[in-house]
Amino acid sequence: MDGTAGGIIKTIDVDRSDHGYREWLKEAVRKVQADAQRSADTHLLSFPLPERWGIDLYLKDESTHPTGSLKHRLARSLFLYGLCNGWIRPGKPVIEASSGSTAVSEAYFAKLIGVPFIAVMPRTTSREKCRLIEFHGGQCHFVDDPRTMYQESAALAAESGGHYMDQFTYAERATDWRGNNNIAESIYQQMRLERYPEPAWVVATAGTGGTSATLARYVHYMQYDTVCVADPENSCFFDGWVHHDDDASSDHGSRIEGIGRPRMEPSFVPGAIDRMMKVPDAASVAAARALERAIGRKAGGSTGTGLWSALRIVAEMVAAGRTGSVVTLLCDPGERYLDKYYSDAWLEEQGLDIEPYMKTLDIFLATGNWTD
Repeated sequence: MDGTAGGIIKTIDVDRSDHGYREWLKEAVRKVQADAQRSADTHLLSFPLPERWGIDLYLKDESTHPTGSLKHRLARSLFLYGLCNGWIRPGKPVIEASSGSTAVSEAYFAKLIGVPFIAVMPRTTSREKCRLIEFHGGQCHFVDDPRTMYQESAALAAESGGHYMDQFTYAERATDWRGNNNIAESIYQQMRLERYPEPAWVVATAGTGGTSATLARYVHYMQYDTVCVADPENSCFFDGWVHHDDDASSDHGSRIEGIGRPRMEPSFVPGAIDRMMKVPDAASVAAARALERAIGRKAGGSTGTGLWSALRIVAEMVAAGRTGSVVTLLCDPGERYLDKYYSDAWLEEQGLDIEPYMKTLDIFLATGNWTD
């Protein structure tokens, strides 16, 4: 049919309404939004620094989310994005490429709305993260080369008729960076009554790049000060940012789970970021262990990466005689990494010597002098 009769063009009407699906979708979105309503905001913890410095350092404790990490916010946003775009369907699996924490959180939301979940992960992912994915009803699908996670995830989605969530593409667009209770808005609201309410620096780390993009866009939008992104070894983000190279890559996967990527991910937004630091993995582990000594909390290696950079910035401020505040993130609990960052045997196996970095931190916190 060409839509014409006697020279008059007819209206062509194709109605694909599916009442059953629409009712399922409404209920799925309600459940995901209800999870957010049940959750209080995460704490802003103070890291102890000498009073004479006149500098305050805070960690936004994202480990208190229901699934124990910063990625709970991302997973919620990605599920709402996928549901409202019509990509997530009843009975069909959601597949994600992840080094662990995002998969834990997505498994939680998949179970919440009643769809299967498959996490495509490096075989080196911590055993505790795998246990948590399975606890929430997800399935772990391992790859030997982290660089193949994307293709394997897409292939599984095609075979099953499911949806490849693809956090590395959609993280930066699934979250409303102007506000709507995102992590940036939350930080600045919680800082409102502190003695230095506008941080001189907010320090983030990058896995998908979604959190750093949200933070950087928000501070520009609100005309605040700026964002530094800390990157671990075996990640291409720093090199790609320094050299303006969208094709930068790394031949090895990151040892710091949750951050660092072998390619420049679509959700990483270099132009929004003012400063980056390349942090040795041994320094990340040293900072994570120093955090436990300072506040009695174990945290993952990504927290250590950000904390090392934040303390370096504090050292700059001390040396310049500047006062102010710095904020970084406590991304997830260290109990997920007892067999890695808190294992001396693992450090020896990886050839990581954290003692020089521990010494740097000890000297700095005692004297204000940074010696690395």
